[in-house]
Amino acid sequence: MTLNLYRTSFLICSASIALGLTACAGDPLESGVDPFAPMIFKEGATAMPLNPPNKTTLVPYYVSRETVFKFAVDTDSILIGADGVTRYIVVLTNPSGGEQIQYEGIRCDSFQARIYGTFENGAWRENPLSTWKDIQSKTANRYQAALAQGAFCNMNIQEKNIGTIIKALDPNSFTGGTKPTNSYGMQY
Repeated sequence: MTLNLYRTSFLICSASIALGLTACAGDPLESGVDPFAPMIFKEGATAMPLNPPNKTTLVPYYVSRETVFKFAVDTDSILIGADGVTRYIVVLTNPSGGEQIQYEGIRCDSFQARIYGTFENGAWRENPLSTWKDIQSKTANRYQAALAQGAFCNMNIQEKNIGTIIKALDPNSFTGGTKPTNSYGMQY
């Protein structure tokens, strides 16, 4: 009889300890330790550039057959942010030679872009209405999609090596005009 009482009290005590440890562990989704929990994007501070684009480091890149605009990125301005945003200065040139210069960011994880500001009358002007917008890859002037797909992103992961980005921007081998495919030829 005492042996059964001992076993019963041992099981009750063990169950109590197990429940107590489980309660102390908490919900992994609330504590932030769950590796499968969705990540929440938190953008770092973004300062406008101090200088206009450097004409000697402007690299033109191909966008599409349909566009009449020319596009170039200032390779000196490319910043690979720890927040997952690649920031850069881009120069858009219309057929009559007029230029629009913008400071932008691309997020590879969500395939979104943001225009932080423009260079007007010799000074950078911040865009107060700037928000993240989906990158359009089915338009003629798909310059952000071309940069993301051809240099800044490795599928949906930010490229962290500036040397790899600059090599990818080489006008002789730039692939931003086409979306990468898997081994079955299916586009991502």
